[in-house]
Formats: sequence, C-alpha cells, structure tokens
Amino acid sequence: MKAEAVTPDRQLRITEIFHSLQGESRPVGCPTAFIRLSGCPLRCVYCDTVYSFQGGIRLTFEQILAQVGEYAVRNVCVTGGEPLAQRQCLELLSVLCEAGYDVSLETSGALGIDGVDSRVSIVLDLKTPGSGEAERNLWSNLELLKPIDQVKFVICDRADYEWSCAMVSEHDLTAKCPVLFSPVWGQDDFARNVAEWILADRLEVRFQLQLHKILWGDRPGH
Repeated sequence: MKAEAVTPDRQLRITEIFHSLQGESRPVGCPTAFIRLSGCPLRCVYCDTVYSFQGGIRLTFEQILAQVGEYAVRNVCVTGGEPLAQRQCLELLSVLCEAGYDVSLETSGALGIDGVDSRVSIVLDLKTPGSGEAERNLWSNLELLKPIDQVKFVICDRADYEWSCAMVSEHDLTAKCPVLFSPVWGQDDFARNVAEWILADRLEVRFQLQLHKILWGDRPGH
C-alpha cells in the first residue's frame, strides 16, 4: 500500500503500535494493526487501558505508517486512550485511508466526530451510567453516524442494560448503524444474562464478547 509524503512536523503521542486479531466490532477476528494513542479525558471505572493515560512517545506520521506497514494487513484500528484528544489524529485517519487501509476509530463519544474522514468506520462507545462517565456523552454525535459506523454500549448491570435499551429506542440507533451490547469483562454469568435479556426482548442488537481477552486476557499489546 502506498502512503503519501509525510512532513516531519506531523506527529502524535503513541502508547503502542501492535498486531493482533480485532476483538470487537464488525471485523472481529480479522488480523489488524492497532495504533494506541496516549491520553484520555475520561476515567471509566472498568477501563482496561489505564497505562495509556500518561506517557507515550512522539512518532511522526511517517514512523507510524512504517510500523503499520510491517504487519502487511488491510485493517487498521486507531484507539486509545481517547484518540480524538490529540488534534492531529484527524489528519492521521485521512492519511491511513489514502494509504489504502480499511480504517476504524474507537472513540468514547465525549469529543466531536464531525471532523472524522467519512471513509473511517467509527466505533462510538456511548457511556452507560455504570461507567461513571455518562454525563460526558456528546449527544450531537449521534446525528453524524453513518451506516458504516457502530455504537457500542459496555453494560455493567441490569440498570445499564435498561438504560442502553432506552437510548437505542429514543435515538432510533438501529436505523442509523449497527448497535453492539458488550457485557463488562470478567463476569461470565452476567454476560450470559445479557445475552438472555437481548433474546427475551427481541432486540436488533449484536451481542459481543472481547475475543482478544478470551484468547490473551488483559495483557497489553493484544
């Protein structure tokens, strides 16, 4: 895949770039290059990437593209932290698209997605009350969703499930794009409960578990 010329002043603070199987969302199971940006303004109680809140190293777009190119994959996922907290993330997304990659962006939805390249598949993590950050949801983002995007709810308890159902109905989310219900990791019996609630309520949502955690646990870089 051919990348456009990159000037040295375009750079981002990166926690890690790694190769793994996509564990969530539409391309689950597909080999993917992950670019994890550093920094996040949110503090969700279940966060599994706290190590990305601080630190990281500054890499130019050219360095990022070179590392991604070593994995010889089609799918690239830009994640965090919160990727959109770094202004240059928007340009990186476009550069990756121009290089021929199928690009996805994992974002909390607390920051505006209006500047994201239309070729990017956005996975918008709408924060439930159980996350402790529901008040940070930027509801205007829902009007910008495209059919190639997805909305994800991480569900911590029955109250979160009921809230998520209400949001899906109130905002007619399944008419906009696919909706994902993801039980919080580490509660096997609860995950089964969520699956049964979805079936009982005849919801048009996709139940998902985190494949990468089933395979490798909570280890960074997977």
